[in-house]
Amino acid sequence: MELNKENKKRPSSDSLVQQSQWQLHNSDPPTVAFARSMDLNRENKKRAISDSFLQWSQWQLLDSILPTGGFAHSFGLEAAIQARIVSCPEDLQTFVIHLLENTGSLLLPFVYSTTMSPDFENRRKLDKMLDAMLTNEVSRKASISQGSALMRVAASVYSEIPSLKSMREASLSSGVVSFHHAPMFGVICGLLGLDSATSQRAYMFITMRDVISAATRLNLVGPLGAAVLQHKIASVAEAILNRWKDRPVEEACQTVALLDIVQGCHGYLFSRLFCS
Repeated sequence: MELNKENKKRPSSDSLVQQSQWQLHNSDPPTVAFARSMDLNRENKKRAISDSFLQWSQWQLLDSILPTGGFAHSFGLEAAIQARIVSCPEDLQTFVIHLLENTGSLLLPFVYSTTMSPDFENRRKLDKMLDAMLTNEVSRKASISQGSALMRVAASVYSEIPSLKSMREASLSSGVVSFHHAPMFGVICGLLGLDSATSQRAYMFITMRDVISAATRLNLVGPLGAAVLQHKIASVAEAILNRWKDRPVEEACQTVALLDIVQGCHGYLFSRLFCS
């Protein structure tokens, strides 16, 4: 009789232990835990699909087919060629490196700041600051032209981000239409979920891509040579990025003044292929 009593007590005790184990691991019995696990898997699957779609949007931002007008500008290379500053592939490599230095020191702080805070007021404030800092009319107009085109295209392409369209409409209605390229690029990167390091690296990449493309059309280097040069400069571009990334706009500056001066002479060229 006493043994039967002990056996009756043991299942009850074992059940309590099992329930305590469930509580420790999941605080729910197996059926509820399984249901929650299935819900979690569904949520993770939806998030993975969403993240995958987001990557397509991020890659499209860097695609040369996106009609933002970047290939209409040579970043002062055309003027440098006519001034005999650049006359061979070796000179081109030096020019591109110096251009990336200027881009990193002057424009990356604006890309970084707007990526971290991609809102309307921050973009407008930094837009005005960059407008005052650009020292020649050619580079200022080129920045506004590319930024405005990027804003128009992004508002149409990325329809899943309604804040882009509302930001553009608010700016146009208030008469503020000087969308400078670097702050606008940072805003779009931030809204697309790119982190600050990736957005700054992407800006350096499109700058290098566009100026080397301009060199190809100016017959300074062939398509294969351009691809080799771009790959060769990539490590230098990464070093420049690490030197200038994550800086506040108060530290933005020009480091290669000669390039800025040469670009300012573009409007005086007798014949020219590019807008800047």
